[in-house]
Amino acid sequence: MIERIKSALERCGISRWRINERVEETAELFFVKQQLDTRRTKDVHKYEVTVFRDVEAGEGDKPGRGFTSVQLVSSMDETQLEDELRKAYYAAQFAANPYFEMPDPVKAPMVEKTGELAEAPLAQSAGKMARALFAADTLADALVNSAEVFVVRSTDRIVSSEGTDVAYTDAKVKGEFVVQCREPEDVEMFHEFEYDGLDEQALAAKVAEALTFVRDRARAQKTLKSGKYNLVLSGDQVAEVLSYYKERSAASMVYAKYSTWQQGEDVQGETDGERLNLKLAAAEPYSAEGIPMADLSLLEGGKLLTWHGPNRFCRYLGVKPTGYYEKVACGNGTLPFEELKKAPCLWAVAFSDFQMDHMSGHFGGEIRLAYLIEADGTVTPVTGGSVNGSILEAQRSLVFSQERYLTAAYDGPYAVRLKDVSVAGAGE
Repeated sequence: MIERIKSALERCGISRWRINERVEETAELFFVKQQLDTRRTKDVHKYEVTVFRDVEAGEGDKPGRGFTSVQLVSSMDETQLEDELRKAYYAAQFAANPYFEMPDPVKAPMVEKTGELAEAPLAQSAGKMARALFAADTLADALVNSAEVFVVRSTDRIVSSEGTDVAYTDAKVKGEFVVQCREPEDVEMFHEFEYDGLDEQALAAKVAEALTFVRDRARAQKTLKSGKYNLVLSGDQVAEVLSYYKERSAASMVYAKYSTWQQGEDVQGETDGERLNLKLAAAEPYSAEGIPMADLSLLEGGKLLTWHGPNRFCRYLGVKPTGYYEKVACGNGTLPFEELKKAPCLWAVAFSDFQMDHMSGHFGGEIRLAYLIEADGTVTPVTGGSVNGSILEAQRSLVFSQERYLTAAYDGPYAVRLKDVSVAGAGE
């Protein structure tokens, strides 16, 4: 099919292009409580073609360069292929950007992922993760009322007009589950998960924690008062807060002047807590553009080491293209979690929608469950109210847990304590 597409591109007079081929196999399990309701498999083979077109609307003596992508399938005949490619090429002239060089060509043998998730039968891996998911579902007053487990194995190939021809295999397990407690209040809480390997222990621990949280949520009271709190965040919320540094250092943000961060700049400022040490972890060996990817040091002691991003924006800034990273790794962590959340503090564990605003640095969300830990050690489950913090203020006094938390998009401390964060209560 790739040769057919290349021939169609030549017949259409399109000289600059990229073909992304993806073959994806999926085993899917759907549960109602612990009973398997549906079992499904998928086998998808798709092609995305990006065509580039130069126009005269550029700056100086260089043309503008536009590009458009189109999805193709192997069932299309030659006329259909040419028609789709011509329409994409026509549209590319209306999406002109300042001129940029194409990615450097790379040719290399297939990179194959190893390990049980990549090599074992998909159904076998899905069954293992399903058993891990329900391992902690033994409580009398809380349960997993539904769950979905997906095991995905894929092969990606990237071919370009400049001579790039690389390919790699990958495998992930992901899904979601809902936990429920009916007394004294009927409460449900939704959770998602995604791992690069068969991390049965991590999933079992996540479900066990979720069951504890939903049981406490059913008993939580709206007694939280407004004020400033030493806030403890854990799990996915830590990853969301740290995503600020990945996004603010992205070449696209810097080029558009949404971010003023410069390489070598101390972006954390004065602190009395931990200095940030962050890396961008390469989840795949190549980006979608065929750029070789490797782990990249981002912050060291709070100082920005590099910009990063896809080819176009890195070319604009005059730095080496790195590809787009999805995973952040944080090397911090000084205190055991139990010491980290000693009184007084508010440990917020569940939100209706926790978000980090990468433009302003504000983070927050409506609290579904938090634990108010007072000076005498009293722990009270509370609900209602909202968190409204700023990483620009909180980064001065960050303290991370020694315990770690691992997902497909994050590898770092399980928890972080932030000083004097504004909380709007629901108990007034």
